[in-house]
Amino acid sequence: MEKPASVPKVKAPAKAAGRTGTIITLSVGILLAILFAASTAYSGMKAGLTVAAGIPGAIIGSAVVRAFAKRRGYAGTNEMQGMASGGETIASGMIFVLPAVLLIGAQINFFEAVLVGTMGVLFGVGTAAIVENHLIIASKDSLLYPEAMAISETIRASAEGGAGLKMMGAGFGIGGLLTMLTGSMFGLINNHFVLYGAREFKWKFELEVNPLLAGIGFIVGMQVAIQMFAGSILANFAIAPLIGYFTDMAHGSNEVWNAAGVTVNSLGFDGIAGAYNRYLGAGMMLAGGLIGAIKLIPVIGRSLKATLGGNEKKSKFGIFLLGFSIVAVFILSSLFSGNLMIGLLGGALAMVLAFVFVVVAANLTGTLGTSNLPVSGMTIASLVLLTVLFVVMGWTSEFDLRSLLLLATFVVTAISIGGGYSQTQKATELVHADRPQMQRRFLIAAVLGTITVVGVIVMLAGQLADTSENASFALPQANLIAALTSGIITGKLPFTIIFIGIAMGIVLHLLKLPIMTVAIGFYLPMATTAIILVGAIVRLIVEGRNKEKNAGRVQNGISMASGLIAGGSIIGLTGILLSISGVLTHGTPTGWLAGNAAAAALLGMLVLAMLWVLRKRNVSAKATK
Repeated sequence: MEKPASVPKVKAPAKAAGRTGTIITLSVGILLAILFAASTAYSGMKAGLTVAAGIPGAIIGSAVVRAFAKRRGYAGTNEMQGMASGGETIASGMIFVLPAVLLIGAQINFFEAVLVGTMGVLFGVGTAAIVENHLIIASKDSLLYPEAMAISETIRASAEGGAGLKMMGAGFGIGGLLTMLTGSMFGLINNHFVLYGAREFKWKFELEVNPLLAGIGFIVGMQVAIQMFAGSILANFAIAPLIGYFTDMAHGSNEVWNAAGVTVNSLGFDGIAGAYNRYLGAGMMLAGGLIGAIKLIPVIGRSLKATLGGNEKKSKFGIFLLGFSIVAVFILSSLFSGNLMIGLLGGALAMVLAFVFVVVAANLTGTLGTSNLPVSGMTIASLVLLTVLFVVMGWTSEFDLRSLLLLATFVVTAISIGGGYSQTQKATELVHADRPQMQRRFLIAAVLGTITVVGVIVMLAGQLADTSENASFALPQANLIAALTSGIITGKLPFTIIFIGIAMGIVLHLLKLPIMTVAIGFYLPMATTAIILVGAIVRLIVEGRNKEKNAGRVQNGISMASGLIAGGSIIGLTGILLSISGVLTHGTPTGWLAGNAAAAALLGMLVLAMLWVLRKRNVSAKATK
């Protein structure tokens, strides 16, 4: 999302200022929190990317206010977008770590995971609330919060027109319809285009026609999409063929390191990707996380000094939340692990790391926004330190590893909350609404989001635990975390391959390329990055040569893309749940509908539908927001 240089403050109508939430805005806010939590969890586990919910929430909220609660004005709209952000924020953090419990072969207890996530919410909100006045009021000239500014401007503009909601509806319809036709629900048509190279040059090109991924591509734009796709090109057309060139020379008795009974010289592209490429990608992501954490050290010092050393008014409610969560984390971590020392030492280290990185996340959001917040990097750094503690203390059983990942889930939830909460409160300040009221609404939304995300993960546990090449969910961050923690503790990590990946990540850093973006592209199947690139290309077409002239069309496109993500993820999740419950049996495409030609035709339908919805030119940006 493009960040405006400056957006003027928006004054709320007098009747709306300081009012408590109505039943309508609260009810819709709860629904949005649940919707965006489920949608973000599904799409994030698919692609490793998440999209902020503030602007779509503002568009929907504005329509609700105009139809049912006009007296609530901007304040009512802001409450609903803030609650949408609360649900989405939970998913944007928790899905990076919690599924790793399944990947190591353990089980997730629903109530246990909800309590862990809820403590992360309370700790994150409590910490961010303590430093809130400094970051939002005292630092208003240095911390601009670009996405909060965009949200406040969207709230103002959405009150004057409903085009954005129509675009979201169109996107939801397109995304939902195409998802219903494919394997996610009825399975009537193949949506996976794939080509393999010859044995002498083992490459693979693939593209999954997935509307939610196309929507993500439209929103993130060409730069991010092309960087991810570059990672896939490196993996599929350089590294895998290079490894394949040498594996063909291997002696027949040499077996793959992680697949007993499979000889190295028998590996095709998919075997090479599973045994080698994914661990190179893990090393690259590890390098990106650690380098990002090291670069944050000066920011950590400045943030803590500025926010904790000032004399600004502290939030009493924030102090209460923080104190309550500290006691609860000590107790729960001891009970869940069955080890008092894990509860005391592990819980203490987890809370220290969470406190530091929540402050940093809240500070960085003022500069980068939540969409660009390096949550995964801060999480990886925290996880490495926690893992070292567990190894030193001899806590190396499978049950101890599960306890470690639950502590990391607490940390990542708190970190993501720190950024999302600060951005929501800044938007609230910009529309002159009631920040204490929004604090309570955000807290409710985040707890509901925690319940929703854990519920989605538990219901999809069987599919999320699948680590095969054609797994339904890529889970790049969770796979990295599972491999890293279990590998360090058991000593079974392919350290040589990981170190080579780290070296590749360092090279990317020296070339001033975004390590995590390229690494995720390297790790993910090309099927995912290719369709994200298609969505970015559609945005490029819509922008044309004159970005300012077509700003309105692009804003329409962002609304439509949000609908694509919501439609694709909600219908896809519904199809999976119906299948799990036995209500629906996925069909199997046959004949022409099962081949690459059908996938190509489906791709054409998706692109043409997106362009047709955005066909109007010279639309003013003001009228479309």
